[in-house]
Amino acid sequence: MPVCNLSNLKKALKEGQCLLGIDPGSKVIGVAISDPNLCVASPLKSIIRNKFSEDARAVAALILERNVGGIIIGLPKNMDGSEGPAAQSARAFANNLLQRGNLPNTDLPVVFWDERLSTAAVTRFMIEDDMSRKKRDAKVDSAAAAYILQGALDGLKNH
Repeated sequence: MPVCNLSNLKKALKEGQCLLGIDPGSKVIGVAISDPNLCVASPLKSIIRNKFSEDARAVAALILERNVGGIIIGLPKNMDGSEGPAAQSARAFANNLLQRGNLPNTDLPVVFWDERLSTAAVTRFMIEDDMSRKKRDAKVDSAAAAYILQGALDGLKNH
């Protein structure tokens, strides 16, 4: 059941499994994790983009380590709701991850989540918190992934 919607994702999850949130940027992949109760998303790490095989290996390791039952991938839509090159890139990343990512579970459900303005929102929160630019740069990608994942977790409550 690779790509699905929130309703199907909820049915596919087993008790105690977490969700992995991914914000696949062009230079950095932001990663976040949910708690096993699927209530709270937390920033986990930022993966500096490299060869796809290395990126996929890092994601696969997290899936094993964290008892991940599904993945939420940020889909950067345009403000009018259309999909441009960045959305196509996110879809390609997901497809590559599922097809040749050597994931521990090839039936891992994936949901795309509209991530419009997620990085801007997170950056604004960090600025309001008086976080230095250097600290923001180090944390913004995983924080954006957590913001995306939290949106999906909140959406799961309604399904």
